[in-house]
Order: sequence, then C-alpha cells, then structure tokens
Amino acid sequence: MRITYRTAKAPARRAQGAFTLVELLLVMTILAILAGIVLPKLSGRGEEARVAAAKTQISTLGTALGAYEVDNGNYPRGQSGLQALMVKPRDAMNWHGPYMEKEIPLDPWQHPYVYQCPGRHNPSGYDLYATGPDGTVYGNWTEKQR
Repeated sequence: MRITYRTAKAPARRAQGAFTLVELLLVMTILAILAGIVLPKLSGRGEEARVAAAKTQISTLGTALGAYEVDNGNYPRGQSGLQALMVKPRDAMNWHGPYMEKEIPLDPWQHPYVYQCPGRHNPSGYDLYATGPDGTVYGNWTEKQR
C-alpha cells in the first residue's frame, strides 16, 4: 500500500468535467429570458400586448384630457390637439399643465394617436384613437372595423 501526503503547496484538484451550480443557474436564466422574448412572438401574443398597450395609453391620455377640460372648461381644439397637454395654447386661460409627465406617446404601431374635437363618435367631447395594422380602430368609444 502506498501512502501519499499532500503538502501545503499542492492544491487539491477539482474534477474538470462538471458545471457549477452558478453556471447552471446562469444558463437557465438566459434560456428563460430568451423564451420570454421569443414565445410571445411565436404564439401571437405580441399583437394582444400592443392592443392592450394602446387601450391603456388611450385611457391615460383621456385622464389628462379630462384634467385639461376641468381647468379650461373645454377640450383642446384646433391645431394644438394633444400638444395642448404639454404646451400652453394661446386660448387656454386656466392652463395648469403640463398634464402628462412625459411626451405624448406614439401608438404601439409607431404612429401618432388621432385626436379630433369635437368628435364624430363623441360630439360633445373628443375622439381619440389608433388604427392597428389590420385596420381595427381602437378608440375611446368602441372597437370597429374601418
């Protein structure tokens, strides 16, 4: 029988063929992130997310327009449109804006929201809508095909 002694200078050897727990967790995390990006696009959920984002942004813009109307007695009209939420129009006497924390967003399809006052669907108020790539209109009234 042969006995070997380790000296303080000789480090213990680690098996080189195995992965550490941290390496495995890192790979699993990267795979989960990639799946979270790719799977919604493959399953069509990306478009559902854009529709939900459009409805949320229309609601947020509607809240800001409501605050503008309370302060000024009417909704923005004419060329100023949604920009009246950010920059005081000449005819706004009690403007207490800006009414949005950030710039007016583009819709999820990267087009400006369409704002009309008075509205065709809401004659006593305004129409605010976005049109999806398939022609579906998402507005502050109801969805319908154009």
